[in-house]
Amino acid sequence: MSGFLTTHVLDTARGIPAEGVKILLYRVSGNSHHKLAEMTTNADGRTDTPILPANDFKSGSYELVFCAGDYLRQTGQAAQDPLFLDQVPIRFGMADPVHYHVPLLLSPFGYSTYRGS
Repeated sequence: MSGFLTTHVLDTARGIPAEGVKILLYRVSGNSHHKLAEMTTNADGRTDTPILPANDFKSGSYELVFCAGDYLRQTGQAAQDPLFLDQVPIRFGMADPVHYHVPLLLSPFGYSTYRGS
């Protein structure tokens, strides 16, 4: 089995999938970031394909950056500038060649994540 990475975003304030969230994926080595992918969530709050497909999987450190501020502005949830949450980075490691799923549960004033399935 070859590893791959998926993600999705749920808008917990509105109780729906977060459509239209831009997500960037970086491979991280020390202070160096190498951009691997840029995608936008669909109506289900997911990317249409794995954000890191099996052919590109390598163990190591990665960072997903969710452009939450743009989404919050588009949905009328942005109260003021500067926003409390704008870009939400999640740094994590992938060691074994398996399916990793890193979702974001988002509201204007908080977020959480976990290793999903």
